[in-house]
Amino acid sequence: MKKIFTILALGALIVSCGEKKEEKKGGFEMNRAKKEAKSTTTKEEVPVDLNNKGVGPVTSLEFGADIDKDMADAGAAKYKAICTACHLPDKRLIGPALKGVYERRSPEWVMNMILNPDGMIKEDPIAKALLKEYNNAVMLNQNLKEDEARAIAEYLRTL
Repeated sequence: MKKIFTILALGALIVSCGEKKEEKKGGFEMNRAKKEAKSTTTKEEVPVDLNNKGVGPVTSLEFGADIDKDMADAGAAKYKAICTACHLPDKRLIGPALKGVYERRSPEWVMNMILNPDGMIKEDPIAKALLKEYNNAVMLNQNLKEDEARAIAEYLRTL
């Protein structure tokens, strides 16, 4: 009997000194330890470039000293019909806010973005940066005529 007891005690001692195994619990587990959030991505700034004319049919565009009211009114109607789904004047939406756009972009760039968004996204560095900043939300080609785009461009001057 002593031998059996000794063997059992020795066996228990060997088992207890072995590798500790964690017991997995099923169900929900909550970790209350606070972790510091570290941002590994850096937000790239989209450059302001008034010399970039973009990629597309418009190579030169000069605004008059005064805003053409009739053209701006036509542009406002077109803007409200097709642009407001993604662009608001003062607020970032799916696309950038357009108030003050001519302080950041040339008139030619704006016109080319309206008329040729596909080509701009493929070739223009600013359009590529904007695409990245706005979570790859692609500006759709509305297939506007140049005079319709020019009216929208004139309306954007009023914002």
